[in-house]
Amino acid sequence: MKKRFSKILFLTTFVVSFTASAQEREPVKSNIQTYTPSKLLDKGQWDVKFFNNLYTETKGSYNGITSDKERETYFTSTLDLFTGVSDNNRLNIGLLLEYRSNVINGKSATAAFDFKNDENSRNGLSSFAPALKWQPIENIGNFSIQSAFHIPIISNESDANGVYLDQTAYTFQNRFFYDYTVENGNWQLFTELNTEYNFGDSTSFANNTIVLAPGVFMSYFPSNTATILGFVQHYQRFGDFTQNFTALGFGGKYQLNSTLNLEILYSKFVRGSDTGLGQSFNIGLRALF
Repeated sequence: MKKRFSKILFLTTFVVSFTASAQEREPVKSNIQTYTPSKLLDKGQWDVKFFNNLYTETKGSYNGITSDKERETYFTSTLDLFTGVSDNNRLNIGLLLEYRSNVINGKSATAAFDFKNDENSRNGLSSFAPALKWQPIENIGNFSIQSAFHIPIISNESDANGVYLDQTAYTFQNRFFYDYTVENGNWQLFTELNTEYNFGDSTSFANNTIVLAPGVFMSYFPSNTATILGFVQHYQRFGDFTQNFTALGFGGKYQLNSTLNLEILYSKFVRGSDTGLGQSFNIGLRALF
């Protein structure tokens, strides 16, 4: 009887130890794997994203003709703040802030970081937007919608020297997010459809226009703390003013610690109509807590 009890105790200890060891070996998903733009926050959780985009162009495509032009550079820095507010984790509320610094007349791309207001440059906080993010279908957690109402702070799109800062039309924006991760977790497909309705200022180039901008991103995770990705985006504006362009890009994300992750992206505007053609350099820092 004593021997039998010893055998049972040994087998039980072995099974428990093996199970615990297997669980320890299971990789813990990082924020960059879990918290895609489609994923909503838990109640009381915060998401702070500081994202910077430097777009510079030396070509333009107008009236069907692509030609060289003097360099123009547009730097946009955004701060997105969101928090979870619902018990069922299907509603987040937030605030979006946008700061711009633009330079024209052939100035170097880095001149945007001088943050000047002169005959070639203009900078300032240009808009803010109350926003909410919501999950419309309860059993599809990887599909969400972000709705925001962008309110311009500036009164003139361009100053007396012709330096453009930002549009003065109001924008009602809805962004539709969906992602799919393959079973082994190494690959992830993310899709986005951005829609905008611009209105409220007859002097704005964007007034009475609608924007449709789909994007597809494919990510590969060599580890649970890093990803490399490629993407294609298209932008189409309809209404009183029309334009469109297509961009291709690549980049990566890295989980710095349990709270912070870093994102770096590059894109090239490969075609367009009634628009400048250039390239953009992007870097972002995101905190989840």
